[in-house]
Amino acid sequence: MKTRGARLAQAGFTLIEVLVALLIMSIMAVMAWQGVDGIVHARESSQAHLEQTLRLNTVIGQWDQDLASVQVSSAVERGLMCDGSTVRLTRRTTGGLQVVVWTLRADPAGATWLRWAGPAVTTQAELQDSWMRSLQLLDNQAGQLRTLDGIAQWQVLFYKTNAWGNCQSAVGAQASALPDAVRMVLTFAPGSGLSGTLTRDTRISP
Repeated sequence: MKTRGARLAQAGFTLIEVLVALLIMSIMAVMAWQGVDGIVHARESSQAHLEQTLRLNTVIGQWDQDLASVQVSSAVERGLMCDGSTVRLTRRTTGGLQVVVWTLRADPAGATWLRWAGPAVTTQAELQDSWMRSLQLLDNQAGQLRTLDGIAQWQVLFYKTNAWGNCQSAVGAQASALPDAVRMVLTFAPGSGLSGTLTRDTRISP
């Protein structure tokens, strides 16, 4: 007959068995944590990409709206002009005419696309004053908004006389009449969260 101590030793676990069980549980816990952590990171990445895409769509929508509302006025030289890095225009609003500037500002991590909007005005003198202010924009000026970061390159083309041409050429900036359409090409910098090149054509209303 087995003694009471022998029966207890036979029913229990040895120290080695306990250590092996703890090791297995630890490995399973680490694997489970890595899986949860991967899911969280994937969700955060997807959410960030979604937010960037929504912001991009909003900015492009504003760009289209500005161009669709271009209004020529005798108070300024042209209703739409471009010097390569800046697009300047006058647009119709419910409160009058407004000067809007889209420009690219250099940045170590990729340039920033900025939009400045002056106040809606109703007189030629006020429009001329707003236009002159738009030629001397400074950082953090009232009415200026950082629309998109991480832009590697921005190109603007004007469509006129059945051909696309650089906005600084005779097809664009040197002509007094508005172009028939504007093509905007955005190239995104590495690490910006967006990749490749975006091309957008916007028709100018006559």
